Amino acid sequence: MKIRYNENTDIVNAIRKGLIKKEGYCPCRRELTEDNMCMCKEFRDQIADPDFEGYCHCMLYYKEK
Repeated sequence: MKIRYNENTDIVNAIRKGLIKKEGYCPCRRELTEDNMCMCKEFRDQIADPDFEGYCHCMLYYKEK
């Protein structure tokens, strides 16, 4: 298993700017909850799933098997 940034640097830069504006919370989510702090709970759960391969919700990270 490997976690890497999206290969599209424009997406990575946009999401990282959003993370700065929202003080570490996922810029794609409205609620400022602990579950939405980057790396969000949704993606942490996907990382734990051995069968999951793909992007996180905001497409910043990609999990490879």
